[in-house]
Amino acid sequence: METDVQSNFTYMGRTFTNLSINGSSSAFSDCNSDRSGEFPTASSQSRQLFLSCASENSDELIQQLVSDLESSSIDEQKQAAIEIRLLAKNKPENRIKIARAGAIKPLISLISSTDPQLQENGVTAILNLSLCDENKELIAASGAIKPLVRALKVGTSTARENAACALLRLSQVEENKIAIGRSGAMPPLVNLLETGNFRGKKDASTALYSLCSVKENKVRAVQAGVMKPLVELMADFSSNMVDKSAFVVSELISVAEARPALVDEGGIPVLVEIVEVGTQRQKEIAVAILLQLCEDSVAYRTMVAREGAIPPLVALSQSGTSRAKRKAEKLIDLLRQPRSGNAAATAVARTSGVPV
Repeated sequence: METDVQSNFTYMGRTFTNLSINGSSSAFSDCNSDRSGEFPTASSQSRQLFLSCASENSDELIQQLVSDLESSSIDEQKQAAIEIRLLAKNKPENRIKIARAGAIKPLISLISSTDPQLQENGVTAILNLSLCDENKELIAASGAIKPLVRALKVGTSTARENAACALLRLSQVEENKIAIGRSGAMPPLVNLLETGNFRGKKDASTALYSLCSVKENKVRAVQAGVMKPLVELMADFSSNMVDKSAFVVSELISVAEARPALVDEGGIPVLVEIVEVGTQRQKEIAVAILLQLCEDSVAYRTMVAREGAIPPLVALSQSGTSRAKRKAEKLIDLLRQPRSGNAAATAVARTSGVPV
């Protein structure tokens, strides 16, 4: 009797099967507190002293730092933002104290600064404060979303990455997802996915996945050109982004606008290759995407079949996970159906460049 060795994992309230045979971590980065170094190595002793003093006099220190955020001196503002950022990063209990001391609005003001480092520290302090669930609604209500989107567009590489993470954290409050999408977040997230370093790509994909649980954000992401970088990342097995990008595609594929975009960017051969040579988890998500693509389109079934999908699908139906087997069997049945179709299907096929 054949059994599957698997466990479940949950991301953003949705459960998936963790099928990594190497026991790798979740498909997405966690976007936890900032991962950049606030201070040069030479100041490590100063940092330890600061943290020691902060633990003994945190309330008084926090009040002083919040006051310094509104100083007329950029250097004082910058130092205060750095120290608040550090306090919020290293001591979770400080996140509520800092918010209650009134730091959020002046930090949001710093995010709009033309000084790149001041903006970066403001973004990252807000990110660290947003790790506390109690702060998320207050941060959004205080007007952080639009400045974060602007930092995502024009900030330093670290500011852009941390702005993506902060928007992800705020999107965990459901009503913020629409506000973030309507504030123009999708194009700069797509740009970060396409042009960022590895961390930037991870952060962008994680934020996109969360935001695209809302239909209007799916459409915005597709209109912003998200399919091109997603397909490129799925095709690059050395990128360590195959799972992440495939999960985002699986979230998008439910809207009609996503399907021709995926096909136009060459997604079908890439997905068929994943079914053939990917990991178990990658195969499972790829076959799920192909099934959704083919369920209502004779033209897309023709294209998938012509890519040689049936042999790897048959293999998957015999050796995959329970979920992958079911989806592979259903997709095989669809691909083996007569493909004559009706007039509408013929029109779709012509539009897609498929001979009829």
